[in-house]
Amino acid sequence: MQKEYWLLPIGALALLTFFVLLQIPIRRFYAGFIGKVIPDDFKFGESKNVPGWVSIANRNYMNLLEMPLLFYLICLLQYLTGSNDPLNFQLSWIYVGLRVAHSLIHLTYNHVIHRLAIFAASNLILFGIWVNYFRKFLEIIFWG
Repeated sequence: MQKEYWLLPIGALALLTFFVLLQIPIRRFYAGFIGKVIPDDFKFGESKNVPGWVSIANRNYMNLLEMPLLFYLICLLQYLTGSNDPLNFQLSWIYVGLRVAHSLIHLTYNHVIHRLAIFAASNLILFGIWVNYFRKFLEIIFWG
């Protein structure tokens, strides 16, 4: 496997992040167009007048800037060290898929239990990627 392949899941998750970012102005402008909000509702963030279906896009965007930071880092580490670990590569794509599912749930029907299950699964996968990476790294250090 070429090390450049590690950039693909990074790019996919970044693309999702930009898609969610685009949802914020779309939802805000639409809410303004139908008279649900006024510009001052966003003067200091989001006022209590902002409907949930508008503010949820901003919350999902923030989610995509939190835990995925550790995903970007581990993928970059694997890229820089030339990791050729097919398990971690597969887990990376599973992580991206789970984050897509999380965003879809969050931005559509927003069932808390479904969203939580997907979020927890994605975090377990991410933890597994880190553990597997450092297990291999320690093997190299101690056993050549």
